[in-house]
Amino acid sequence: MRSNCGYSVAMATGEADLDEFIDDAVEALAKAREAESATAALPLLIEAQQQITRAADEAMALAVLDEGASLRQAGQLAELSENAVGPRLARTSRLRAYASPEGRITRAAVERARYDAELGRPAPEAGTPPAPLRFRRRRDT
Repeated sequence: MRSNCGYSVAMATGEADLDEFIDDAVEALAKAREAESATAALPLLIEAQQQITRAADEAMALAVLDEGASLRQAGQLAELSENAVGPRLARTSRLRAYASPEGRITRAAVERARYDAELGRPAPEAGTPPAPLRFRRRRDT
């Protein structure tokens, strides 16, 4: 870990978010295990899945910013295509402020975030967070 105070605070924020999402997922899974029926367990399992996805996104952000992983490496570790990484990183607490208007994180945005963290600069003002990714049918069949 670097000793720059701003960098340490930013890193701690990302790790705290990651821990929170993991704890929320574990809690939802524990409740699902105790559910009396599959109907009662299903919403809890979906909640756990969403929290795990958010935790994976935060872990990718930490890997890219703090460990120097490339977007491609992060995608491979998460078993995602390189094109799927940018929108997911744009929803993370550490990189949201660096997202493009289209709601993506690019290599240039990662470099800027790393540079700001090295200098202890706060991230730029974040806009409205992008909407969650949702499945959309291409056409009715």
